[in-house]
Amino acid sequence: QLQASGGGLVQAGDSLRLSCVASGLTFSRNVMGWFRQVPGKEREFVAGIGLSGTRYADSVKGRFTISRDNAKNTVSLQMNSLKTEDTAVYYCAADRRTVGIATILTEYDYWGRGTLVTVSS
Repeated sequence: QLQASGGGLVQAGDSLRLSCVASGLTFSRNVMGWFRQVPGKEREFVAGIGLSGTRYADSVKGRFTISRDNAKNTVSLQMNSLKTEDTAVYYCAADRRTVGIATILTEYDYWGRGTLVTVSS
């Protein structure tokens, strides 16, 4: 089970840190990802982390950083320089694989409930 938290209302330019805690299963070696979804649009890849490293969507590269704490079975997403277009519900996900960070949501096997991030201008 995955539980995301840390969402909230911030202003453009602010920072926010999302966390995703895994329970019931250990994901220390699995590829973990963050996706986001705006109403009416498809869920899109934001960032992923695996044994091979990290991967980011072009829209967040240089502003967002994904990291993991295996001791706490947690994956975090540090979001800096937030923009209004970052407003979305953010979801964390886990892939059964340990390498190859997929950007397609159907490649991920476990999903948590989302956390809403709202960035105002």
